[in-house]
Amino acid sequence: MMYLNAQKTQTLGKIMQVLAEPQAEAQVREQVGDLLLNLLDADYFASYVWDDASRCFQHRVALNMSDKNLATYESYFQYHDPITPLMQLRHEPTRVIQVMQQHDLVRTEFFNDFLMKDGLYWGVNVYAWDRDQNIGDMRIWRSKRRDDFDDTAMALLRLIQPAFTTALRRSRKPLTTSSILMSSPPASQTAGLSERERQIVALIALGWPDKEIARRLGIGFTTVRTHITHIFRKLGVDNRVQLVRLAPRD
Repeated sequence: MMYLNAQKTQTLGKIMQVLAEPQAEAQVREQVGDLLLNLLDADYFASYVWDDASRCFQHRVALNMSDKNLATYESYFQYHDPITPLMQLRHEPTRVIQVMQQHDLVRTEFFNDFLMKDGLYWGVNVYAWDRDQNIGDMRIWRSKRRDDFDDTAMALLRLIQPAFTTALRRSRKPLTTSSILMSSPPASQTAGLSERERQIVALIALGWPDKEIARRLGIGFTTVRTHITHIFRKLGVDNRVQLVRLAPRD
C-alpha cells in the first residue's frame, strides 16, 4: 500500500493538473520535471524527444544539470550510452539497475565522464510511447548521498506515466483553425485580427512560449514577435496578461 504525506499528495495533484491542461510539449516536460524532483526526493532531471529520422534524442529540457555536460551527451555519449537504449525499449518506468548493475555502471566511460560530472548516481527513466513512436521521456536521478528509487517511487511513476503520455500526445496534435480558435477570445473582440494572429492569441492563452508557437506554426520566431506586437496594438493591450484576460473561461 502506497502512503504519501500531505506535501507529497499535494505535489502529485499538481503534476496531474499540469498533465491535464493543454500546454506546449516542452512546457509539459519542464513543469512535470520540476515537480517530480520534489515528489521523488530527486536531484536531477532531463527529458528528450526521440527523432526517428536522425536516430538521436533532441529537444532537451533539463534541471540542475550543466548545459556543457549535456552538450557532450548530445554530441557523443548518447551514441555510447550503455543504459538508455535498453530502458527505451521498456514501456514502463525502469530503474537503471534493472538493465545494468550499479557496480558495472560505475566502471563505464558513460558514468565517469558524463554522469558523475554533474553528480548523477541512481537513475530511473520513464518513456512515453504513442503506439510505436517514442514521443518523450523523463530521466530522473539522485546523487550518491541518497538511496536508489524504491517501490513507492516506481508506483508513483507508473501512476503518472499514462497521463504524461496523453499530455505529450495531445501537445503534438496538428494545429487546425477549428482546434485552436476554441481558446481564442470571442470574435467580437478580435474582429480586426488576421486568422494567423487569432491562432497566436489562442496559443498564448494556452500558455505557450513564443519559440514553441513558432515551431508549431512553422514560422520564424521574429515573425511571431512581430505578430504579437500587431496584436497588442489592434486589441489595445500592453502585455500578455491583459491579452489572456480576453480569452474565454470554462
